[in-house]
Amino acid sequence: MAKTVFYSFHYDRDVHRVQLVRNINALEGQPLLNAQDWESVRRDGDAAIEKWINDQMAYKKAVIVLVGQQTAGRKWVNYEINKAWQDKKPLLGVRIHGLSSMGSVDRAGSSPFSSSSGIPVFDPTVSDAWGRIDSKATYAALADRLEEWSSLGVVRQ
Repeated sequence: MAKTVFYSFHYDRDVHRVQLVRNINALEGQPLLNAQDWESVRRDGDAAIEKWINDQMAYKKAVIVLVGQQTAGRKWVNYEINKAWQDKKPLLGVRIHGLSSMGSVDRAGSSPFSSSSGIPVFDPTVSDAWGRIDSKATYAALADRLEEWSSLGVVRQ
């Protein structure tokens, strides 16, 4: 199982959900930058962002794209996916829209992977009897499966 992973995600929309994923403590991910630190890296331009990503991804065993409502098509998520392919790191997606962010859940977003890539996207989302997302049950389902899923990534040949 991949114990050290790089989490790829849409920072502005999903950082609170990603913090919940990290709190599971099933896997070791890169440090999450607070908003001020992220802005500091961003302010220094694309080269600084690429360097931060490259440095953080360097010794990770796999890349997990945490898929929220607006993750697909994001510039830096695409960069991280391509870097995982280039570095031949296992790659997979995990849907996080069902985790609570500031008391609310989101709708599912599109997969950031092309349909022909074969990259698995796992979904721990649990709905109640009325079809509403149960964020606590979703968190519990993710906690139960995240470590197992981390070993199921696809490596580009």
